[in-house]
Order: sequence, then structure tokens, then C-alpha cells
Amino acid sequence: MTEGEDRPAHVAARDVSGGQFRYFDFVMVAFVVVLLLSNIIGASKRSVIDLPFVGLWPFGAGILFFPISYVIGDVLTEVYGYARARRVIWAGFVAMLFMILMCIVVVALPPDKGWTGQAAYEQIFGFGSIPRIAVASIIAFWCGEFVNSFVLARMKIATRGRHLWARTIGSTIFGQAIDSLIFYPLAFLGAEGWTTSQMVTVLFTQWALKVGWEVLLTPVTYLVVGFLKRREGMDVYDEGTDFTPFATRV
Repeated sequence: MTEGEDRPAHVAARDVSGGQFRYFDFVMVAFVVVLLLSNIIGASKRSVIDLPFVGLWPFGAGILFFPISYVIGDVLTEVYGYARARRVIWAGFVAMLFMILMCIVVVALPPDKGWTGQAAYEQIFGFGSIPRIAVASIIAFWCGEFVNSFVLARMKIATRGRHLWARTIGSTIFGQAIDSLIFYPLAFLGAEGWTTSQMVTVLFTQWALKVGWEVLLTPVTYLVVGFLKRREGMDVYDEGTDFTPFATRV
């Protein structure tokens, strides 16, 4: 395909090797970075806004950035196919495991007598906070991302590549539902400072906000997907793809 052509070539995922892509590595790094930062910085903080006619409404601070990882996940599956998105999901999974290990080890190291930040460090990164949240996030992320990627890939084949907005929003509805239903009970049910009512409220609020983010970011998704497909010179379809999360081949 030449750069002046409008439509990238329709290719089956099994017919493409990873070395043919220019930007795959950059998209993968962006995905993992957003995933780690949104979990370690925003996941444990419960914020609140005052909504007109509703009053105070709690939400998890991670909502500001975590949905970006789902948008990037949609871009990965749409542009590069399910099999390559699967590799990125596993990369994020391993990165989060390493993050938990770092939290445990660093907090456990004996502090210098002159350092006064140990209590705050334990509160933010200690075993009662980050590891539980991270473990819940790992399980929820793994399940939600694979559902999201699977739904999008299958819808792409069913729609013959049309209606990208329906694929991204539809896959997010299912993927984020699985993610939220797993993450919030595992991370916050019975946790200090969280009532069951607050947890359920935040769960459904987060799901609605994440889907809303996907809808709002749809124009951006179109721009990024269009740019990458043109630059990569191909449009990957998961025809004949093995959709097993543990498969090592397309």
C-alpha cells in the first residue's frame, strides 16, 4: 500500500508478523504506563463531587486516567488484532505483579532513624492498601481486558470493519462491567473507610463514567485508529485467530 491510498489493506491477523508494524511498541508502552500509574496513584483515593439535584457523589480518583488504558486497548485490538493485544495484556499483567513486589519490599525495608515518612509510606503503599488493590486490579484488569478485546475483535469481523464507534463502546460496556464487578468488591468490600453502600455506589458510578469516557473519547479513537492504520498500511482482522488468552500463536 502506498501512502496516498485511503484504505489500508485488509489482512488476516495470522498473515502478519510483529516486525511489520512501526508503532506497536510505542502503543504497548503507553498502555502499560497508563495502567500502572492509574492503579498506583488513583485507585485507592475516593473523591467526591457535588452534583446539581443529586448532592455529594463519591467516585474513585482513578477514573480520570484508567479509562485511557481501555481506549488504548481498543486501539490495539482494532489496529493490530486480538493476538497482539493479548501480548500487551500479559505485559501489563506482569508489570503489575512487579509493582506489587516492589511495594511490599520497599515498605518492608527498615527506615533510617532520621526519615519521618514511614507511616505515610505504609498508608499509601503498605500491605493494607496497595497490594490488596493491586491484586484486585490485576484480576479485574485481566478479565476485563480480555473480554473487551474479544468482543471488539468479534464485532469487527461481524460488522466487516464498519461502525467503529459501536465496537469500541460495545466492547467497553462488557469489558468495564466485568472489570468493575470484580475489582471493587475484591479491593474495598469491608475495607476501612468503605461501607458496602459506598462500594456499590462507586462500582456503578465508575462503570457508567468509564463507558461515558469511551463515548466522549470516540472522536479521538477514530483519529488515532485512522492514523495508525494509514501509517501501518494494513487493517488487521482476526479471521482464524485463536482467542484463548493463554495461546502463544495467532
